[in-house]
Amino acid sequence: MSKQESVVARQQALECRYPVWVARTLDRVLADTAKVWPDREFVVTDHRSFSYREVDEWATRLAHGLLHAGIGPGDHVALVMANYPEFVALKFAISRIGATAVPINFLNRRDELAYVLEQSDARCLVTMDSFRNLDYLEMLDQLAPGWERAGGGARLPALESVFVFPTSTSSLRAGARPLAELDSGNTAPVAAAADPRATADIIYTSGTTGGPKGVMLSHDMLLRTAYGSAYGRAFEDGRRILFAMPMYHVYGYVEGLLAALMVGGAVIPQLQFDPVQTLRAIGEHRASDILLIPTMTLALLDELEHQPCAPGSLTAMLSSGGKSPPEIWDRIAAAFGPVEVTTGYGMTEATASATVTRPDDPVARLRNSNGRLRDVGVAGDPGNGGKLVAYRVVDSASGEELPRGSLGELRMKGIGVTPGYYNKPAETAAAFDADGWFRTGDLGILDDDDYITLMGRTKESYRCGGELVLPLEVEQVLAAHPAISEVHVVAVPDARMGEVGVACVVAPSQPPVSETELIEFCAPRLARFKVPKHVIFIRLEQVPVTATGRPRKFLLAELAQDLLAGQ
Repeated sequence: MSKQESVVARQQALECRYPVWVARTLDRVLADTAKVWPDREFVVTDHRSFSYREVDEWATRLAHGLLHAGIGPGDHVALVMANYPEFVALKFAISRIGATAVPINFLNRRDELAYVLEQSDARCLVTMDSFRNLDYLEMLDQLAPGWERAGGGARLPALESVFVFPTSTSSLRAGARPLAELDSGNTAPVAAAADPRATADIIYTSGTTGGPKGVMLSHDMLLRTAYGSAYGRAFEDGRRILFAMPMYHVYGYVEGLLAALMVGGAVIPQLQFDPVQTLRAIGEHRASDILLIPTMTLALLDELEHQPCAPGSLTAMLSSGGKSPPEIWDRIAAAFGPVEVTTGYGMTEATASATVTRPDDPVARLRNSNGRLRDVGVAGDPGNGGKLVAYRVVDSASGEELPRGSLGELRMKGIGVTPGYYNKPAETAAAFDADGWFRTGDLGILDDDDYITLMGRTKESYRCGGELVLPLEVEQVLAAHPAISEVHVVAVPDARMGEVGVACVVAPSQPPVSETELIEFCAPRLARFKVPKHVIFIRLEQVPVTATGRPRKFLLAELAQDLLAGQ
């Protein structure tokens, strides 16, 4: 069987399993899958694995515990939780009682945590005590003294209860309510309380160009997109997916956890990314698929150059979520062999990836596009061309739709697109144009075959002397310099030109190149107005990034201004 036939055969097998789309809640899908494959592994860690039956029963016990704690349908439950099995059980428990989950970035600092808890109207918080040198209980002490029994107090009036998951070796703080208190031991059925169209999650955007907003996603949106992930990438029965992407983000959550459900597969979530441990885990846990962002992919490839090893069980890879250097795809082929490599494009507001290359696409599609409008089979909307999310390209100034092959702003529409942001009516209204298309803020090209090529963000582009500059174009030129491994171009105000470019080059303390050399490198390769006026050298840890590794350019621009002012 050829590779293309294999892809088609796997998609046909999924269509046989799901001949028509039936709207369900997250916990209902877990329960249904547990009936079919009760003893299959669902969540796999280095210490133990949990079967579908075990996770389903665990979720039921936690659901009864939440109900006993006074949490019910429609309430918001915040989670500050890394990729522990407890996160998985809690997500389905929250669904089972008809409540809404608010997964929070566990790297948030005190004021960021306070903002999300307050803005989301969270009634309950389940948090780790500490993780990666962050002490969440100390943050709560500063925000709401006496939170152990009194909840959020005056600062967080909606917050009534806090449960703590101990991750450290020390004993739980006296007076704090442990997560174990929610494990009721009661496995009696919980009356179905949620509607598949109800909001299952409020997931806060990472904010590449501004502050976070709570994206509302329904059960049905999440599950349709998860099925689309399995269908578009042609999952085989029982696929085993390894990832270090945090499950508070749609990448690990939808493309990993929920997509695995569609084929009775397993997830192998990692608490943090480490290339050596990732390669070990692939072999030890028989991973067949891995989810990566480009920086992770490059780290794996570098490690394999130093310590070559066979990919073993790995048959598929999704490397997406950021800018990929052109040579990465050849390096993947050389290191991993005949692994089905795909890439895509998505955002929280589109539930996850809305475009993806096919597993049998030629490598040119990986190099030159960010995937095609995702094929989602029965999960699609017949009234929207069978898609969950459709795109068009418009002139961002006039809103006029542009012909295929033109560069413009990408706008999207469909049942996979969020209805809006929680408790932010003005931002929600501004996000949609008069025809109901969501303004993505991304610049791109949509070709005749439905493939999208991203060219940057509308808010990241700038005008130097009245001429439009796309930072991605400048970054691609600079990335070709042998001394540069990572560069980000941002704009700063300039009295004469309006705005000028600043190349923020990630370099060691003693950069092997000078500012003058890099500017001279750009001069013959770019129009004069595109050549950066300034080059600054920064450390990798100075680059503010989102959960998927994308630079937060508005923060990087602020850093660039501060550094230039100090020169």
